[in-house]
Amino acid sequence: MLQIFFLAGEDFDLIASGRSVVWGGGMGDKHEKTRIEGLGSPGSRNMPRATKRHRKNRGMPPPASFDIDTLPGSSNLTALEAAAVIRRTPGALEQWRRDPNHPLKWRYVDGRPLYRVDAVRDYLVGCDEAPKHPQPHNARGDGRAARP
Repeated sequence: MLQIFFLAGEDFDLIASGRSVVWGGGMGDKHEKTRIEGLGSPGSRNMPRATKRHRKNRGMPPPASFDIDTLPGSSNLTALEAAAVIRRTPGALEQWRRDPNHPLKWRYVDGRPLYRVDAVRDYLVGCDEAPKHPQPHNARGDGRAARP
């Protein structure tokens, strides 16, 4: 694997050591390495690994590992647990919390959103009862056909 390091300094030397390449002439950024940091000790071939920033998983959570019908209605679910039950992403619940009139109700406890089990059940019942009127892709809201 070829590893490339950019070094701060006034010279623009290209230093090759084994399979590592070090370039000089940077602008003095705080992430740049000196020659000693970039190459390690002279007898060592171990290169420092770049650290990757941890990012929040924004995808669909796996299905809930518990049965929501067996839980008492007064118990609370976290946003991730509620998302797993209703099969939406936590980001969708985050967007819904911006709308105070959304049918899925929540409350904040210690700065974290919590969903009561009975509120999640009511939301799921409301989703099942909501009329679904599929429209063709080219349909307009006023009932007229789309022009070609």
